Parts: sequence; structure tokens; C-alpha cells
Amino acid sequence: MDAALISTSTKIQITDYRGVTLSACDNNGMENYIHHVQYYETDKMGITHHSNYIRFMEEARMDFFKRIGFDYLEFEKQGIISPVVGMNNIRYKKPSTVGDDLSIAITVKAYNGFVLTIHYVMSKDNQVIFEGDSEHCFLSKEGKILKLSDHTFPELHAKLSELLEISKNQ
Repeated sequence: MDAALISTSTKIQITDYRGVTLSACDNNGMENYIHHVQYYETDKMGITHHSNYIRFMEEARMDFFKRIGFDYLEFEKQGIISPVVGMNNIRYKKPSTVGDDLSIAITVKAYNGFVLTIHYVMSKDNQVIFEGDSEHCFLSKEGKILKLSDHTFPELHAKLSELLEISKNQ
């Protein structure tokens, strides 16, 4: 299912891939990440080059981790790296141009301790322009696969599990 925006008198709501309404102002208890499109991110036609949306996903993901209390650089210092292992369900719905402010909502779509799937909905002017998912695994600095659990990085595991439940129950 495609994402859709519903404008109300008090706030903007985003409907995610399951048809669940998420508030653009209160997504998993957090404000959305805002990216201001720069001139260098556009192509000869004057629209944002499609490759930049992947970068915007990464910016929003780094901000997401920081907002949930796990600055990515800090958990790298603790021995976890979390590379992208997949990009799925990428849909470019409408263009953006220089000067646009893109609101990026993130939800935890799936998480099992080994793999985290994050869903992104980007909007501008109350309209969804992009939607997609990124998948991440967890590795030690040495490249060994990690399973986050109550015993291995329990705080991060608990927070991601909590956000997955919130996402499922919305």
C-alpha cells in the first residue's frame, strides 16, 4: 500500500505502508527529520537527483538513532557497526527541487535482533514524494555477526523492540 498524507486542522498525518496513520509531528514519539534540498543535489532538469534520496535516508537514520538515545558514532565506539544490507520498496512518487524542505518520517518495520528494517516516508507540502525501506545487520568491529538481545547490547535491543511494538500497534 502506498503512503498518503491527510491534512487536518492541527497537524499533518502520514499513512504508512500498512495503512496505519502516523503523525508527522509525533512519529514514534519523535519529530520527523527535515532535509533542506540544496542546489548541488539537483540535476540538469532542476529536480533532486534520485540517488540523493538514499543519502537523505541515511541522514534521517543517523538522526533517528541519536533521538532514541543511541548516537551511531557512540555505538560504533562500543563495538557495533550496522551496515546497510538491503534497500527495498523504493518508490519515487513526486519530484523535489532546490529549496524544498523534506519531512522524513521513520518507523521500525521489522526487527529480530539480527536484522533491522526501517521504513521511510518523505513528504513536502503535505504530499508524499518518496517511500522506501533499508535493512541493516549488526556486526562487531571484526565483522562477526551479532544478535542484539537482553544480554548483548540490551539497551539498544530493548529500544528497537519497543519501537517495533509501537509500530505494530498503531
